[in-house]
Amino acid sequence: MTADFPLTLTVADRASMDSELDAAVTAAKAHALAGKSHGILVTRHGVDTFTVALSDAVPFGLTREQQAW
Repeated sequence: MTADFPLTLTVADRASMDSELDAAVTAAKAHALAGKSHGILVTRHGVDTFTVALSDAVPFGLTREQQAW
């Protein structure tokens, strides 16, 4: 998966939520490893919408989750 960040995901159900978030976080980890200066922030914006972003507010090597709804 080649991606620009942040990624916004809209999921249809729980199974696709898990698989799509896993794929997005895996892609984010690859980008974070290249720069070694950002962590990963997963934000839930609603029942079916998420953003996966590289964040300088999250220490390198960590993934944090937050709710924004």
